[in-house]
Formats: sequence, C-alpha cells, structure tokens
Amino acid sequence: MQYDPRNSPSSPAPIEPTGFFTGIKLRPIIGGVIVDTIATYALVTLYFTFFVAKELGAQGNGLSEDAVAQYWNTSDGLTMSLTLGSLGTVIGGFYAAYKAGNLEMKHGALVGIGSIILGLVLSGGSENELPVWFMALSCAGANPAGAIGGFLAEMFKNAFSASQSSTGGGLPRA
Repeated sequence: MQYDPRNSPSSPAPIEPTGFFTGIKLRPIIGGVIVDTIATYALVTLYFTFFVAKELGAQGNGLSEDAVAQYWNTSDGLTMSLTLGSLGTVIGGFYAAYKAGNLEMKHGALVGIGSIILGLVLSGGSENELPVWFMALSCAGANPAGAIGGFLAEMFKNAFSASQSSTGGGLPRA
C-alpha cells in the first residue's frame, strides 16, 4: 500500500526548535540565588571565624575593623572570597536544579547569572573598590559554577533514581 499525503486527515506539525527559556522555572532559580547568597555568607563567616580570626589574634593586632578590612583586600583574602563565593554558587545551582527537576544545567547556569546581577547590585554602593581582576573572575566564574551545581544535581537525581528503580528504595522527591 502506498502512502498518499493528500489522503491523510491532517498534516504533521512542523518541527520547531525549542526556545532558550522553554521549560525554565523561575521559582527554583530565585530560590537558588537566595541559597547561593546565604551559603556564601555562611562559608565566608565560617572561614573567617576558624582561620582568619585565629591568625589575626596570633599576630597580636586584635580584631580591629581595619585589620579585618586589610585582610580581605589582600590577595589571599580576595582569593578565598572568590573560592567560597563560587562554592556558594555551586550550592545554589544544585538547589535550583534539584527543585526544578529538569533542564538541570540550564537552571544552575541561570542561578550563576542571578548571582552576578545580585553581586553587582550589592557591591554598587560600596565605598571600597574591588580590583578589576577580582570582579572579572567573579563574573566569569559564576555562570560555570552554577552550571556545575546543576550538573551535580542531575547526577544526584540519576544516581538515586537508578538505585530506587533497582532496589525499590531511595530518597523521596520533595
């Protein structure tokens, strides 16, 4: 039997590419940016409490505001701030991707973009100027850090869905 396209009741729908924002959920992204900010502040506070405060106390300078500001403007302080901020973005990207449930890396990368925007807004009115290399690395590293968080969430989800299907157990989905 030959296929005659004129006899079919309707023609198939044309294939169209999906848009960039197709399937994106805004609520997990906003939550991821909030988690990113809280995680970054918590990590920086823990680092300062357990490492920097002991070092400054051992030097005998005390914890004056000038000594703390001077530490955070050194290359060591800026590098740790960049590292801990990127780790916070990974955590925020993981959260957003896990809550979204699909398009994990895209949700994580959008958390990185939200982190860049929020960081620029929060640092816009500050009186101490950050070095250009620090701002460039912060902006360049936020998007990949969020995407890595999304990738880790996808791996986490796939690992537990595989174990749940084979053993009948696993973590319940929220």
